[in-house]
Amino acid sequence: MGLITGLLTLPLAPVRGVVWVAEQVEEQVDREMNDPAVLRQKIDDAERAFERGEIDEAERDARQEEALDRMTGRDRRGGGG
Repeated sequence: MGLITGLLTLPLAPVRGVVWVAEQVEEQVDREMNDPAVLRQKIDDAERAFERGEIDEAERDARQEEALDRMTGRDRRGGGG
């Protein structure tokens, strides 16, 4: 980037910084949401909640299926396939 370009785009620096931070947050959230250990914990939590009577069988199955879909890289909510 040249000196003139740098000076002319200087007012956009805060915007570029915010965009960079947002991208970093998005990447971290994606890593955490698709971490097999976290997904396995969600499956176990759903089973325990069902056993305690906090959720019904349909809710347990839905939660577990969502976690399994994430583990295998599938997303049934999108409708395309």
